[in-house]
Amino acid sequence: MKFGKSICILNVGGTKYAFSKEVIKDFPLSRVSRLHKCASEKEVLEVCDDYDRERNEFFFDRHSEAFCFIMLYVKYGKLRFVPQMCELSFYNEMIYWGLESSHLEFCCQRRLDDRMSDSYIHFSEEEDKLDEEMRGENLGTRVVTEREDSKWLERMRRTFDEPTSSVAAQILASVSVIFVIVSMVMLCASTLPDWKTAENNSVVVEHRYNPDSLEHPSGIIEAVCISWFTAECIVRFIVSRDKCEFVKRPLNIIDLLAITPYYISISMTMLTGENSQLQRAGVTLRVLRMMRIFWVIKLARHFLGLQTLGLTLRRCYREMVMLLLFICVPMAIFSALAQLLEHGLDLESPNEDFASIPAACWWVIISMTTVGYGDMYPITVPGRVLGGLCVVSGIVLLALPITFIYHSFVQCYHELKFRSARCTRSLSAEFLN
Repeated sequence: MKFGKSICILNVGGTKYAFSKEVIKDFPLSRVSRLHKCASEKEVLEVCDDYDRERNEFFFDRHSEAFCFIMLYVKYGKLRFVPQMCELSFYNEMIYWGLESSHLEFCCQRRLDDRMSDSYIHFSEEEDKLDEEMRGENLGTRVVTEREDSKWLERMRRTFDEPTSSVAAQILASVSVIFVIVSMVMLCASTLPDWKTAENNSVVVEHRYNPDSLEHPSGIIEAVCISWFTAECIVRFIVSRDKCEFVKRPLNIIDLLAITPYYISISMTMLTGENSQLQRAGVTLRVLRMMRIFWVIKLARHFLGLQTLGLTLRRCYREMVMLLLFICVPMAIFSALAQLLEHGLDLESPNEDFASIPAACWWVIISMTTVGYGDMYPITVPGRVLGGLCVVSGIVLLALPITFIYHSFVQCYHELKFRSARCTRSLSAEFLN
């Protein structure tokens, strides 16, 4: 600090603290240490609320008791919550003085995480109000015709993207779900052995991998379903705000992957003809047909549970990588040991199921996950002891990251549930009006 006296007084909510300039320079709290770099009163007032030049006193209109606990952290290195004070309020004080949640003791960190998870809905509500105000200001600056057009497009977008936004959106979502279910039933039924047509009681023509032909009822039903999905995707693309952002969204990519194979298979059918032998040999057509299983993911647009699952996986990718790592490392160790104990050491009657390490990896996976198909198992005493260790270690290692994933799942569920409840309240008001 290039002005003032050598002793600085911090007045936090009426409680005064005196420090020397040298202490202020290396103070653990970043907001306080910034005072040393201030060269003018203007810069000082950007850090604190008020400044008395004569007494060299800096005023901070903050919670005095919270700052007292923060000073205890500076002195003793342990930071805990103020008794009977909201965890979020204390966290705001921490952020103001330049601390993070990682500075808290572990028990207080868990309290803060739980509190933030429970109070997420309040932050979401405030953000939604701000968005509505900004949207209202932007609409107010436009001409009347543009505002009406924008309102109409916004209503159309909400109708197709938010199933609980209106009665029309619910009806549209219900119809879309019906088409998804019908298309899935037809796809599954087409793989049944009884899905055949007898010709003259001797010639059997399989429809299992045939491209969809409009000569058959199943082909007509699938064509109608695809037409609905295509029209829905086109309309949602037209009314979307940002076309590039629309293309990048995962659910829209899934829609494209579910629709495109049908048109590719139809094009290939037109090029190769209706030769059943050629179609039966066409592996590409079979793969394209099975890709329509992506239709079932379209249900995530209408069901809260699938949305919660997708959001949880997106936010917990690090925990998922950790889980995969916890599986791969023991799998490499136990598979090598199992192959050695069951096949490598017993030269007279080796266990052929463990002839290689890759083959033993399969046994390790089904053992660690406690599935145990019974298709392969150790027969030697050391191998069985190793199998027991493999099962126990799998239970312990797989349980460790599950806690983090579960906590994120609960948070995502409450977040999406609040949004759904808010849309339901607006829907009820619309219905009553």
